[in-house]
Amino acid sequence: MEVILLEDLSGVGDKGATVNVKPGFARNFLLPRKLAIPTGTRSANLYQELQRQGQLRQEKLVAQARAEAAKLEGVEINVPAQANEEDTLFGSVTNADVADALARAGHVVDKRAIEMADHIKQLGRYDVTIKMGAGVTASVKVWVVRQ
Repeated sequence: MEVILLEDLSGVGDKGATVNVKPGFARNFLLPRKLAIPTGTRSANLYQELQRQGQLRQEKLVAQARAEAAKLEGVEINVPAQANEEDTLFGSVTNADVADALARAGHVVDKRAIEMADHIKQLGRYDVTIKMGAGVTASVKVWVVRQ
């Protein structure tokens, strides 16, 4: 009996795959637990249409994220901070500080989307990665300058 899997099942197949299983397995296990639907039915056609719409929605999100990343790519911002004579900061520059500087430059970014290996503790230029969603990232140059 051919069924379309609604969830990943080890030993059977991945979500969305059409697999051929024994009728008893489908009738007694997969169908009652809503883990699969039989092919050739209206529900199978509906599932395939929903999958197609979901894929279109995902492609739209990726395109939107790429457009936002293109706006941010190559942007340079200055973050003023107090430092001593050895160029060591009296604190550190965090994700929130970078998000505030980007907001002042006209780019609103959530501080949780900013990836930094560690807080910045020296004056200088740093490359910071920003996750735009859908696997798309943008790189921003951050200049930490003396206040």
